[in-house]
Amino acid sequence: MNDIPSNGLILQNPIDSDMHPALVYLALKPSDNSRRGLQNSLNLVTDILMPGHFVQPAHDAPESARIDYRMRFLAVDWARLRYQHVAAIRAALMRDYAPATVNHALSAVRGVLKEAWRLGYLSAEEYHKAVDIQNIKAHILPAGRDLSDSEVNALVQACLDDESAYGVRDAAILALLAVCGLRRAELTALERFDFDNRDKLTVRGGKGRKDRTVYVVGGAQAALDEWLRLRGDGAGAMFCAVTKTGNLQTTRHMTEQAIYKLLLKRAAQAGVRDFSPHDLRRTVAGDLLDAGVDIVTVANILGHADVNTTRRYDRRPEDTKRAAAGKLSFGYSKKKKKDEGA
Repeated sequence: MNDIPSNGLILQNPIDSDMHPALVYLALKPSDNSRRGLQNSLNLVTDILMPGHFVQPAHDAPESARIDYRMRFLAVDWARLRYQHVAAIRAALMRDYAPATVNHALSAVRGVLKEAWRLGYLSAEEYHKAVDIQNIKAHILPAGRDLSDSEVNALVQACLDDESAYGVRDAAILALLAVCGLRRAELTALERFDFDNRDKLTVRGGKGRKDRTVYVVGGAQAALDEWLRLRGDGAGAMFCAVTKTGNLQTTRHMTEQAIYKLLLKRAAQAGVRDFSPHDLRRTVAGDLLDAGVDIVTVANILGHADVNTTRRYDRRPEDTKRAAAGKLSFGYSKKKKKDEGA
């Protein structure tokens, strides 16, 4: 980026929040999670455009300084970005980051530039030229791991061993993660009325704000039914906070961080090695595909808009390649050591 004068990209005068293209772009996003991720990407791009311009504040710095640092993307005059800037951003990101990170950042830049065009800060021709940058193409296996049946069963047992309200609730949460493949954000957004008391669960506000239905059956249904008997039928959060005295606060939805922490707790109790909530989702995808469920149905269960996303979790091609490798032979065996003194 040394060949691009960063001072030309610094916003000279403050802009009202409803006219700042980056803030307008973020405001249109459906969830706090997506906004946070895009804000991080915009900050990453800001650091490339303005190297050394911002210094991370010390731990004891005033809160205002920390906020300014987290919102440093507001200092960029995004409407001045042109094709050469976006191309340089792409090249700089490619040197240090994975393709997914690069593409996410480029998507954020395109989104901000589109709002800048809509707000009248640049012409349609300038906008289309600036965003005419290709994403990075790469086939990257999804991070994480699959959980075995024995590991999931151990997690369930850890919940069953806890006879408090926490144990009942956590077993139901585990059921929806490990059988229905819900995302954490979808799980925490559930309301009591989203379950029809038979087997149908409506998952609202998934990615792209698309609702879908999943079916809770077998042991997963038994776990959910037991929690709902304890929780009651009143309106409010499906999964709510529980006080230390065992009181249920149905007006308080659990947070995504709380879900993550309870899984860590149950994993430690069960002796299961570290895993992320998303690992349960990928396990659901792999298990369904292994069981012969067609990929379109699996995509619909998981709420994937594109079956190619689902295909990344398909373990069968790897199993097929492993079996194929076993059909080949290679005539090598380690030489035996000669007897001493021979």
